[in-house]
Amino acid sequence: MEAKKRICLAEDHTILREGLRMLLSQDPELEVVCEVHDGLELIRRCREPEADLILLDLSMPRVGGLEAIREIKRRVPQSKILVLTVHDVEEYIHAALRAGADGYLLKDATQAELRIAIHSVLMGKIYLSPSVSAKVVKGYLQIKTAEEPRSIWDSLTHRERELLKLIGEGHKNKEIAQYLHLSVKTVETHRANLMKKLDLHSAAALTAYAIEQGLVLK
Repeated sequence: MEAKKRICLAEDHTILREGLRMLLSQDPELEVVCEVHDGLELIRRCREPEADLILLDLSMPRVGGLEAIREIKRRVPQSKILVLTVHDVEEYIHAALRAGADGYLLKDATQAELRIAIHSVLMGKIYLSPSVSAKVVKGYLQIKTAEEPRSIWDSLTHRERELLKLIGEGHKNKEIAQYLHLSVKTVETHRANLMKKLDLHSAAALTAYAIEQGLVLK
């Protein structure tokens, strides 16, 4: 008998995560072996060869879904990731696919569609919800080879990205210092260096950049 395909659930809402586990348990070919509630925990565990596919929500605490996808694909390029989200606008679909997602499924999908999406991605295919229009797919294919330069983004350290995310979420320096266990002065220094590196000169500009990079959802 062929071994079951192992699934990791990355969803911050417990009731949804439990519901997904129950649904997937009805598929004799699938087995949920990993459950995480935030993006940072997912990144920390992604090197463990325990899952064949990650079912991931875009809206997660600590590290957002898009950033988690980028980091996981950087560390483990062969990882298969299926996004499960409520966001149906082209901006998020394009961002997820550019980040490396192998599929994009909306949360209004039926149980049957969820199974189809999972098995499609496991077979190496790209899966998009039927409600995602052909225009979106065409747009993605057109821009796939013309991505914006990421040299500045790639130069940011994990700490700088963490700081950028917190700024984008509207946290003040004192709050950021408490969250990161740093002094306020250290946060101010990191913030100044970040603004200089990005050539951005206001909190609003940093927030806009954080949204653009998928660290913060609108």
